[in-house]
Amino acid sequence: MSSPSGPGIAAEHENELRTLDLDTTAIEQIGDAGISLRDVTKTYGSDTVVDHIDLVIEPGEFMTFLGPSGSGKTTTLNMIAGFTGITSGLLHIYGRPVAKLPPHKRDIGMVFQNYALFPHQTVAENIAYPLKRRRIGKMRQRALVDGAMEMVRMSSYGDRYPSELSGGQQQRVALARALVYEPRVLLMDEPLGALDRKLREWLQAEITRIHREVGSTFVYVTHDQEEALSMSDRIAVFNQGRIEQVGAAETLYERPETLFVGRFLGESTVLVGDATPSTPATSTVEVGSHRVRAPGVRSGRAALLIRPENLTLDAERGPETADRERLPVTIEDVTYLGATRRVTVRLPDGTAGTVRLGSDASHVSPGAAAQMSWKTADGILLADDGGASDPAT
Repeated sequence: MSSPSGPGIAAEHENELRTLDLDTTAIEQIGDAGISLRDVTKTYGSDTVVDHIDLVIEPGEFMTFLGPSGSGKTTTLNMIAGFTGITSGLLHIYGRPVAKLPPHKRDIGMVFQNYALFPHQTVAENIAYPLKRRRIGKMRQRALVDGAMEMVRMSSYGDRYPSELSGGQQQRVALARALVYEPRVLLMDEPLGALDRKLREWLQAEITRIHREVGSTFVYVTHDQEEALSMSDRIAVFNQGRIEQVGAAETLYERPETLFVGRFLGESTVLVGDATPSTPATSTVEVGSHRVRAPGVRSGRAALLIRPENLTLDAERGPETADRERLPVTIEDVTYLGATRRVTVRLPDGTAGTVRLGSDASHVSPGAAAQMSWKTADGILLADDGGASDPAT
């Protein structure tokens, strides 16, 4: 399948944008993008579901919308698809304004969680359906269907019916049907949510492979953090109708800009307290009757986030060192996970924390007192924006 290339903005569209008082940089950004959303809002009566979001998705990028239920990610996907109208703002696909176009004129493919296959049609007939709608000749249809079935590794299943396939096989057929007419954009709404974990992980790798092969712009909606981290070029984290942060998985995990993003992307231990600058590059955070140092300068109520793999537990307090912080904790629960153990601890302020230890951590047992420690540099100091508790998923 061919790789799409962005044509920029046609002259008539560029003139239209200039009437909206957009500067040259903004117009160029829209023209260069695979998908551009500028100040996009969606309301239902008095309820604002998507609240003035700005997002540029590059041509050929794998972008994931991640967030809890009701955060606005699926509504945003549906606005791109044309299933939901925008209330206000600008929406462009490869430089073309599409807000007033019906879905079938937007050059997009769509994959749903429930497969949406026709039960009375074979695999080959299901995949060929969008080609017939576009009045593509039979010889070309056959070649495209064969190529699509090979791409999703279903070449020997063309004569079977959906009822004769497993859930994973049906989803691969749905993916082939969405890609068979070579759309520039493929949208996927929780496509693996109904599958078991092992099959889901295998299909994640398959979707990533297919993205590399076809070169289309992929937009993927999920509430599964591990799925987003493993598949995406970039992730847009949604919360209450807004985008909190956009970035590569590593950036969001290691350098979250808000406490919500830090808590939603993977496990963490969060210490909340009053922060005071102590040096030009560090602050001191009071956690109950204890004080710990943190990188960064912040005053007032703050949250210190530490990833569980950066924490250790010792039976006794070790020697003081210039590069480590310590807090007394009580071990509440130990969960064996094969290569690691997840340890839940009770922090001095009464909240819970999570520590990841190797599988040989036999000295750790529920009810025991311990010293939790970490490198000072591994702490992430953030504003306490109310996201200290685990976000609902």
